[in-house]
Amino acid sequence: MVYLIIMVGVIPFCVWTYYADSSKFGENDVMYDTYSWYHFTLNEHTLVKSLPEVVAGSAEFRKRNVPKSAEDKAEIAQLMSLVKSQMQKPKFNHPVCVKGNVLMHSHLLRKSGSIKNPLLLEDLKNMLKVSSSLVDAMISVCKHQDSLQTAMNCIEFGQLVSQAMWVKDSTLLQLPHFTPEEIKHCEKGKGKASTILEYRDIPDDQKKGMATFTDEQKKDVFNYLKMLPDITVESKVFVDDDEDDKVYEGDLCTIRVTITRNNLKEGEKAGLVHAPLFPYPKQEAWWIMLGTKEGKIISIEKVGDPSRVVEHSIKFLAPRVGEYEFDLYVKSSAYVGLDQAQKVGLVTLDNTSLPEYKIHPEDAALDDEPTLFEEILNANIEQDSDDDSDDDESEDEDDEPAIAPKSDAALKKEQLKKARQANTEDDDSDDDDDDEVEEVYAQK
Repeated sequence: MVYLIIMVGVIPFCVWTYYADSSKFGENDVMYDTYSWYHFTLNEHTLVKSLPEVVAGSAEFRKRNVPKSAEDKAEIAQLMSLVKSQMQKPKFNHPVCVKGNVLMHSHLLRKSGSIKNPLLLEDLKNMLKVSSSLVDAMISVCKHQDSLQTAMNCIEFGQLVSQAMWVKDSTLLQLPHFTPEEIKHCEKGKGKASTILEYRDIPDDQKKGMATFTDEQKKDVFNYLKMLPDITVESKVFVDDDEDDKVYEGDLCTIRVTITRNNLKEGEKAGLVHAPLFPYPKQEAWWIMLGTKEGKIISIEKVGDPSRVVEHSIKFLAPRVGEYEFDLYVKSSAYVGLDQAQKVGLVTLDNTSLPEYKIHPEDAALDDEPTLFEEILNANIEQDSDDDSDDDESEDEDDEPAIAPKSDAALKKEQLKKARQANTEDDDSDDDDDDEVEEVYAQK
């Protein structure tokens, strides 16, 4: 009885539940309702400041982030008083959006320590757990909308979420043990540094902001600066299998982007991102984008190859004759202040100046030869026709009636019949001869 219940009830129910849930999710395990929400809220004018509210309205949080009691609402209101000054004016007043927006800002402003309710902390961790996939989904929507600037804003928002920073924070806040007080000291006086790249280039014995640090804390800062990605970006424009570097209208053009991690030695690979305030591990990756000066997207891809030298090819058809300048962006998925941008020039020539392409006779003869599919098809047709003929012959043989043995009387009757037919034929032949003779004499 138990076996019957399991086979008839439990297993079908589990299968139905699995397919019912999986049908709600699209790429990157993001719900289709979330993609619809992003298409509705994202546009070419979307700013980084408005993205926490966009993430808060994702379908993944619509059940969990509903305030369940008056106490929850009171705690959200109290937390909002701490972050409201840094929040953009909300566009949506739904309780789910409000709660998620406040929780996300508490993380970005590094005030999540003020959350006393462990359930709210779990809700925040749940949002951060899927934040990377949601950011990727927003970028895919921007790609569909052909909005380059909004896509870059989404990437920068992903960086801020990883480092628990907000739009006006200094990039030096990513350094271990650094607070706004240490950053103020670094930005003043001789040998000052306002960005993390400037701070890295300063000799260790001249770096500011660590006067009160212990030797262990200073060591953490130095080790962090050694592992911080230091990349060089190079690009090359060419056409595959062409002897020269010229590009003609309609060619399949390739821009090869080479990223070299100078902080790694030969054979080393990039590891996890240093993000101590992000509760989940995150692998280092880079977004490579190519766009026009009008802000249209030609290509946008996320490259997660951890090798020291990474090559990425962008292919597209060469535009009309003329000179073009494209914008190439290489942006980190998790670090703030390491992005690079450069111009890529392209000169497209008139393809009518190319020599006429002539087909080799041997290549032209290949068009007359049957393809592998045609050979297989013809072989099957011949085999079918042979089988049909064999079947027809066998059917004819089967249709022939069996010859029964004749009796002696029947044999005698048959012999007499044949003899009579023979005599009749002889008489007819004699009559024919006489007619011929009469005709001969008549002619004479």
